[in-house]
Amino acid sequence: MAATPDPVRVGRSADSLRPVTLERGVAPYAEGSCLVSFGNTRVLCTASVEDGVPGWRRGRGEGWITAEYAMLPRATKTRTSRERGQVGGRTQEIQRLIGRSVRAMLDDFAWGEYTLKIDCDVLQADGGTRTAAITGAAVAVCEAFGWMVERGKLKRTPVKRRVAGVSVGVVRGEPRLDLEYVEDVVADVDMNVVTSSEGRFVEVQGTGENATFDRAELDRLLSLATKGLTELDALQRAALGALAE
Repeated sequence: MAATPDPVRVGRSADSLRPVTLERGVAPYAEGSCLVSFGNTRVLCTASVEDGVPGWRRGRGEGWITAEYAMLPRATKTRTSRERGQVGGRTQEIQRLIGRSVRAMLDDFAWGEYTLKIDCDVLQADGGTRTAAITGAAVAVCEAFGWMVERGKLKRTPVKRRVAGVSVGVVRGEPRLDLEYVEDVVADVDMNVVTSSEGRFVEVQGTGENATFDRAELDRLLSLATKGLTELDALQRAALGALAE
């Protein structure tokens, strides 16, 4: 069997992000929205404000945030069937990760019985869809809470911090930031890192896919991720403008 060719990066170094864009207001009917692109990965994130909360939260005067994630059938090179009725294990895992991440933007839920429903739909997948979704969802959440303040539903936004996510990994012995698909599928170590705009970790998911890794390699990957996440936070601030204050 022939060896898998080494995925050589074109136009960027091992410690650089792909070109990233965050476009607000792309879904005019949603209270918050962001189209996020990490290179060829594109995810549409919307935040919908709904009156009421799940039954298990009623009567507390508290809100809730939940997330859904889906990949469009031709987001990949071959068609992926839609998940109807039963959501697959990978999708459930990613939805929970997005939900945990955006809920970390708040200190509490004492903003009335409203639910924010986050929908992250992958339009095109080229690696890092879950971390791109988190980065875009955070922008959509800020915009949705801004919408609630503008319409007098809230006195002030409950958002205390932003969150962003990025992938890192070891590919052919080299630590790399923000893996494309061709890198991700051959990575010896694969990791997703989510931090807040305060520089604190929200989640670290790391796996030795084809090899083990030591503490020094872990530290190097976390340093790479932190560098990328600092850049992503700056892009979020720029996209949000006054809502980032």
